[in-house]
Amino acid sequence: MQYTNLGRTGLKVSRLCLGTMNFGPVTPEPDSFAIMDRALEHGINFFDTADVYGWKKGEGVTEQIIGRWFAQGGGRREKTVIATKVYGDMGDVSMGMGEWPNTSRLSKLHIRRALDKSLQRLQTDYIDLYQMHHVWRDSSWEEIWEAFELAYQQGKVLYFGSSNFAGWHIAQANEAARRRNFLGLVSEQSKYSLVQRDIEREVIPAAEFYGLGVIPWSPLGGGLLGGVLQKITEGRRASEDMQKQIEARRPQLEKWEALCAELGEKPADVALAWMLQNPVITAPIIGPRTLDQLDGSLRALEIKISDETNGKLNELFPGYKTSPEDYAW
Repeated sequence: MQYTNLGRTGLKVSRLCLGTMNFGPVTPEPDSFAIMDRALEHGINFFDTADVYGWKKGEGVTEQIIGRWFAQGGGRREKTVIATKVYGDMGDVSMGMGEWPNTSRLSKLHIRRALDKSLQRLQTDYIDLYQMHHVWRDSSWEEIWEAFELAYQQGKVLYFGSSNFAGWHIAQANEAARRRNFLGLVSEQSKYSLVQRDIEREVIPAAEFYGLGVIPWSPLGGGLLGGVLQKITEGRRASEDMQKQIEARRPQLEKWEALCAELGEKPADVALAWMLQNPVITAPIIGPRTLDQLDGSLRALEIKISDETNGKLNELFPGYKTSPEDYAW
């Protein structure tokens, strides 16, 4: 396994991050346990989750599964850098409130309640990386940092990150933290892949300037980059929405899969390897549903993308210059 620092921190995390959103709804608990055990065997120490994962509002099903896995001992918690998120509505069951205000978003009240519930479900006394799942413009940065600073002082959270932020949100948040002599955001989790490169305009430059590690979610473009033309009848690839996306991009995907075949590599591995060559990228999030999928993903760490291949990829999936150069002189 390869490791890197999480942004400007001294924390070492694996270059692949284990996404857990499938745990519970798609992957049964015993299989989820096996995947997490195998991840540690491979040296993957960075796991990402969220309080809302699990498809049952307010229950935090996925966090509960991870918590029961931690509770088995054997150094599982000690070996794992656990990242979770706050923002979504958790008011149905875990708070015992049903439909009620202040059970979502980023008020100081909800952050306090949601953090304590995540700690209970994860069966741990601290979270390594606590991330805002989305920006919330109704809360001031002073309010948010007050809540986060208290969590840090209480030893409940070590680092803080964002997810789905614009570049100017990152700047706002970290300038507010700077005024408070606080470390601020150390990571940004964004949607990023060869088929969706929008964050190259402003988010990646902002992250680089402020020393945030970028943690891409959906690095395979929702499955489009995973050899979808060969697996078109399997699982979610057979859905009506996916079929529409495939047909809209079919000529592009045919060239993509042909290029990967020419390289002698699986499309998913090439897509991840392309991302890993960018030093601002900390670790793309992989979401294996099986042990075989997890084992196979490690190949991406070994692939080196040549300048010639990069040129072909940029021609096939055009990216963006930084703003304003992308749209102005």
